[in-house]
Amino acid sequence: MTWLQPHLLKDKRKLVLLLSLLVGAGFMLTSVVSYFVAKATIRASIVLNELPLTSDNIYSEIQKDLVRPIFISSMMASDTFLRDWVLHGEQDVDKITKYLKEVKERYGAFTSFFVSERSRIYYHASGVLKVVKEEEPRDVWYFRTRQLQAPYEINVDPDLANRDALTIFINYRALDYEGNFIGATGVGLTVDAVRKLIDDYQQRYDRSIYFVDLKGNFVVYGSRDHTPGGNIRNVPGLGAIAEQILKVRHGSFEYVRDGHRYLLNVRLVPELHWYLFVEKAEDEALTEIRRTLFLNLGISLAITLVVVALTHRVIGHYQRRLEEMATHDKLTGLANRQAFDVVAEHAIKAADRSGDPLSAMLIDIDFFKKINDTHGHVAGDVVIQGVAKVAKSCLRDSDILCRWGGEEYMVLLKGCDVTHARRLAEKLGQAVRETVFRHDDTDITVTVSTGITQYRPGESIDQLIQRADTALYEAKAAGRDRVCLA
Repeated sequence: MTWLQPHLLKDKRKLVLLLSLLVGAGFMLTSVVSYFVAKATIRASIVLNELPLTSDNIYSEIQKDLVRPIFISSMMASDTFLRDWVLHGEQDVDKITKYLKEVKERYGAFTSFFVSERSRIYYHASGVLKVVKEEEPRDVWYFRTRQLQAPYEINVDPDLANRDALTIFINYRALDYEGNFIGATGVGLTVDAVRKLIDDYQQRYDRSIYFVDLKGNFVVYGSRDHTPGGNIRNVPGLGAIAEQILKVRHGSFEYVRDGHRYLLNVRLVPELHWYLFVEKAEDEALTEIRRTLFLNLGISLAITLVVVALTHRVIGHYQRRLEEMATHDKLTGLANRQAFDVVAEHAIKAADRSGDPLSAMLIDIDFFKKINDTHGHVAGDVVIQGVAKVAKSCLRDSDILCRWGGEEYMVLLKGCDVTHARRLAEKLGQAVRETVFRHDDTDITVTVSTGITQYRPGESIDQLIQRADTALYEAKAAGRDRVCLA
C-alpha cells in the first residue's frame, strides 16, 4: 500500500542504520581491541625476549669477533719468545718484526705491535715505527697502560703505521718472569672492520646495535645509524635515562626521541669494558600489526556493508510480508478494515482539498449464514473469495475495496457521486447474481445488498460509514438483492 510506504520506509532506514552502527562498531571494537592486545604482546615479547636474546646472541659472537683479539694480545704478552727477546737486550730486530708479522697474518689482525719499556721503541709488523715519548700526545696511551691495574685496556686511536686509520687497540701489559713490567703489546682492529661486524649483526637481527664505554661515550656503531657522536647524555630522550643505564650491568629501557618510542636492551661486555646497546623502534615492530589492523578494518567494513545489504534485503522482504499481513485480508487478498481506516482518512482529506465527490458503498452477501449451514464453512469461504473477485472486476483502479468483516465489503469511490456510485453498485450486483460459485461439484449462486452514501464536507469517516450502513439496512429490509441510497 503506497500510503504506508513513507512511514515504514523511515522505520526501515532507522533499523538498517542502527544495525549498521552495531555491526560496524562491533567489528571496529574487536579489531581495535585485538590490535592493542597484539601490540602489548609484541611489545612485551620485544622487551622480555627478542632484545635480550639478540643481545645474548651478539655477545656470543663478540666472543669470537671482538674478544678474540684480547686473547691474542694476552697470548703475546705471555709469549716466552717475546719475554726472552726483551730480557736478552732486544737484539736482532728482524726476529720481533717477523714475530709480529706472523701474529698479524695468522690471526687476521689489522695491526700488531710491541713497545719496549727499556728502549721505548715501538716495534711493528713492518719494522721499528718510532720511539714513544711522554711529551708526545699520541703516545699517552702507552704511559697510561704502564699505570694500569688491569692487565689490559681497549682504546680507539689513529694507527700511525696505517695512515692514521681509526683503530681499536688492545693494549696488553707484558711482564717478565718476575712480574715486572717490560712493555705493552697487542693487536688492533679497524673501526671500519668492527662497523662491518655491527652492520652484519644489524642486518641479521634487524636491530640498531652500538657500543658505549663506561663513561657513556659512543665507541662504535653501524654505518646505517645516525652518527650519535659524543655521549649518550647528549641524545634526546636517551640522556634522561643515561645515568640509570650506566649504573647497571644489564637491563631493559625505553625512551622517546623525535616522537618515536625506542625499546632498548643494555648489557655490559666486561672483556671490552663497553656496554652493548641493542635497540629497536617500537613503530617498526608494530608496522605489521598496524597493517593487519587496517586490513581487518577494511574487511570489517566490507562485511558490514554486505551484512547491511543482506539485512536491507531481508527486512524489505519480511516488511512486505508483514505489510501484506497487517493491511490485507488473508482470505480475499483485499485491504482489511485497519488499512481502510488509513485510506479513508487520506481520501477524505483529498476530497476536502479538491472538492471532488467521494462516495462510500457497503456490500453484504444475502443469506450468507444459510450458505454456511447448507454447504459448510469452506463453501462460505469460496463464496466470499468469489464475490471479492467479481466486485474487484467491476470497480475502477482508483476505487478502494476492502473486506469489512464477515460477508461484508466496503468500497470508497473517489471522484464519484451517488448517481455514478449507484450505477456501479447495480452493475456489481448484476455481475454477482450471474456468477456461479462452485464447491465440491456443487453450484452456488448468491445475491448482494448494497448501501450507498456520498461524503459531506466536514463530516467524519464514522459518520460516512454510519450512513452507508443505514442504507444497507434499508436494502435488506426492502427484500435484499438491491441498492439503497442514504
